[in-house]
Amino acid sequence: MGSVKPRSLREALEGVLRPQELAQIRAFDLVGDIAILRLPEELLGKKTLIGEAVLKVHSNVKTVLLQTSPVSGVYRTRGLEFVAGEPKTETIHRESGCLFRVDLAKSYFSPRLSFDRLRIAKLVREGEVVTNLFAGVGCYSIILARHSPASKIYSIDLNPEAYRYMCENVRLNRVGDKVIPILGDAREAVKGIEKADRVLMPLPEKAREFLDTALTALKPEGGVVHFYDFGREPDPFSPSLHFLKEKSGRRVELLGARKLRSYAPRCYHIVLDVAIS
Repeated sequence: MGSVKPRSLREALEGVLRPQELAQIRAFDLVGDIAILRLPEELLGKKTLIGEAVLKVHSNVKTVLLQTSPVSGVYRTRGLEFVAGEPKTETIHRESGCLFRVDLAKSYFSPRLSFDRLRIAKLVREGEVVTNLFAGVGCYSIILARHSPASKIYSIDLNPEAYRYMCENVRLNRVGDKVIPILGDAREAVKGIEKADRVLMPLPEKAREFLDTALTALKPEGGVVHFYDFGREPDPFSPSLHFLKEKSGRRVELLGARKLRSYAPRCYHIVLDVAIS
């Protein structure tokens, strides 16, 4: 009889890592058939063993990469190192009935925002025009096109590689009648398109800097803005709401607020849904 397949990554690594090392193993991101590990420095010497264990436990994973630096830079990319399996960074990810081709070394993608993407799609009303200021490879825009009654979604990104994949993903998902990909800086792009009922700002690192752009993108009578920011306990939302009220100079009504994920102890990636008029 062959060896029994381990039921979990922790089980696969028992006897390979010491108990204190096992305690440091965290969940990994899975994008398509690529697993992305984040390891503490003391485990880097065993990255290959850990990567091979991931392949053994998860038969759907073909490639294991190690994230070597945080997401940074104008194009929002991160350092990645090949660890095990097939040496590649491109994959096709499936989410909410949509397909997304992405090269993880050339553009940003997070599977952890899948709930939020579908949540916002359910908020869109019949016939709305939506503008996405930071569209990446098109995830929010395409899911809105497939799962909401929006009439048009302007999908803007500065990264040429992300834009190229966005265009391909629009074709893959057959939403070219709704999603309009735009390559360029959102500050300039919004000047040449129709005004929106709803604006998405899914880039917390830049949302405060681009608030004026979001206001420019909205219809004169106002609309809804999904404002992504960083928040800290004990009050992760109030500072962001105060910023919106103070800097917009307009009436701001909070419709909802959510913690999306933790990025440090008691620190969160958050989103505020606000009506601005």
